[in-house]
Amino acid sequence: MGRNTGLFGAVSSIDAFGKTMEDVKIKTRTGALLTMLSLSLIFSFTFMEFVDYRRIRLEPSLVVDKSRGERLSVEMNITFARVPCYLLSIDLMDISGEHQNDLTHNIEKIRLDEQGRVKDLHSTNLQGDLERVAAVRGKDYCGSCYGGVPPSSGCCNNCDEVRESYVRKGWSFTSPDGIEQCVEEHWSEKIAAQNMEGCRVTGAIHVNKVPGAFHFSPGRSFQQNAVHVHDLVPYLKSGGHHDFGHEIHRFSFGPEGQGVSTITKKMIEVKKKLGIFDPLQGVKAHTEESQYMFQYFVKVVATQYHALTGEITPSHQYSVTSYERDLTSHDQGKKDAQGHTASHGSAGIPGVFFNYEISPMLVIHTEERQSFAHFLTSTMAIVGGVLTVFQIIDSAIFSGRRVLTGKKGDSSSGDGGYGGLNGKLL
Repeated sequence: MGRNTGLFGAVSSIDAFGKTMEDVKIKTRTGALLTMLSLSLIFSFTFMEFVDYRRIRLEPSLVVDKSRGERLSVEMNITFARVPCYLLSIDLMDISGEHQNDLTHNIEKIRLDEQGRVKDLHSTNLQGDLERVAAVRGKDYCGSCYGGVPPSSGCCNNCDEVRESYVRKGWSFTSPDGIEQCVEEHWSEKIAAQNMEGCRVTGAIHVNKVPGAFHFSPGRSFQQNAVHVHDLVPYLKSGGHHDFGHEIHRFSFGPEGQGVSTITKKMIEVKKKLGIFDPLQGVKAHTEESQYMFQYFVKVVATQYHALTGEITPSHQYSVTSYERDLTSHDQGKKDAQGHTASHGSAGIPGVFFNYEISPMLVIHTEERQSFAHFLTSTMAIVGGVLTVFQIIDSAIFSGRRVLTGKKGDSSSGDGGYGGLNGKLL
């Protein structure tokens, strides 16, 4: 029994909760100040942690673009102040072998006067009087193509069809005054009236996701002996009035089908949020030479924005390098200031060329938010850490005061002892 009593006594003496320290039991002004300060820090740190918990962060990642069979849409708005719309053509080609000459689908050419103001909202193909002329000729009329390659109907019933037949034949269309259809449609007069105009090109073209190029150049283009050829005679006959100085108002890449009318506000907001800007937007290029080439080398990177809601917004960003070349200069082997020799071939046509490459990588920006478990753990760590630190500070201050108070007491009692000792010594 004595042994059991001793065991129960030992167990009953065990206390699972630590006793309150001596300095905590004593109420002091310093302790109250430290308590208020610790509570303030706890509330401040907890609030900052809550703000961080609610903050949405963007986590970028880079993966291989595994999309297949997709196409890109190139949206553009470019002004050519000294090239009339009837002379301007858009051609596209890429390494897959796709060639598109004189693109007109989803492209609008707006005529501008000499001051750059919109003159006509429609890009006419010089066919303003076609209906009237056709009514005069009759239904059975079949015009000659004057040696050109006729269309499927076998007839060239207007001046533009004769012009296209010449292009298919590989001939230059230089003598419209000797062609019946052109004379009846007053083609030469209309050309002369537009000679000093400019042109604004707006719209979107669709390209394959392979390296390629598209360009704005003068005259109709055609294939001759597997070579891409342009009819420059009408352009050069202007006598130096025309040049390919231009201003790019808008130039961006996007998924196929997203042209001028389908760009959403969401895509614009995403680009602003990611800090994506189009480096070609607002670019101005000027020249006084008719035979002058502007080249832009563009590298395109696909980008996706993954929102917390699960919505995925596709976009594209690109970098660009520009290069200009005067086609009238044939200086071969000319040295620059550093002594390097640079030579250029004489081949080339005036115009604006965009050479693009598609990156095989995909940049993904994902919205992320801190988990609630992390917020709860951080809050508990803040409370425990602040209280522990201030408890140590309060204990140190209390112990220091006790030591100082004890020393003062020893000094005063020492004086009395000294006197007693003296008394004893006496």
